[in-house]
Amino acid sequence: MWPWEHAIVAYLAYSVLCHTVYRDSPSGLEAIAVVFASVFPDLVDKSLAWEFGVFDAGYALGHSIFAAVPVSIAIGLVARSAGRSRVGIAFGLGYLLHLPADVIDAYVREGIFQPELLLWPVVVLPDPGSTQGFVDQFLLFFSRYRDELLAGDLTMYRWIQIGLAACTALLWIYDGAPVLRELLCGCRRLLLGTVGSERSLDDSTGRR
Repeated sequence: MWPWEHAIVAYLAYSVLCHTVYRDSPSGLEAIAVVFASVFPDLVDKSLAWEFGVFDAGYALGHSIFAAVPVSIAIGLVARSAGRSRVGIAFGLGYLLHLPADVIDAYVREGIFQPELLLWPVVVLPDPGSTQGFVDQFLLFFSRYRDELLAGDLTMYRWIQIGLAACTALLWIYDGAPVLRELLCGCRRLLLGTVGSERSLDDSTGRR
């Protein structure tokens, strides 16, 4: 599953959780946490495997259920101690959804059921034999993905993904566009603060 597909699924799930449990929308920090966590396993494993050769394949420590669970719990405890419990929940949800999503994606697209993707170091996947770096490997896979989309002959599974993306975009707008909302508010405060400072300076100069 592609990084943006993981991000879409994770944000959708966390937003639904927020509306169901908290009767609220995700904050900008929570949105960042859930999206970052949703791609965290790939950032770890793909980089270490493709670029540095630490792992044989792009499914290792980051995708391991034996690492994901304790890391999610640890992040949750740290977030709770900082008074940001929901940020910890967002991270844990994004991270833990990534793992079964990869297994389901491989099964639906290729008909291969691979729970061993999540069992490192109990099960170590073999070296695929690629010697390309991270960027080259990414571009290779992306070119195949692009060609599939441009061909126009999309599978039902791909149409479902596109539908999920559209629904998530609408939900993000309904949530008030978190992250973008905070950025715009920050820029507005900065602008108002700058204008206010200039006015105060002009007033003090005029009084003199």
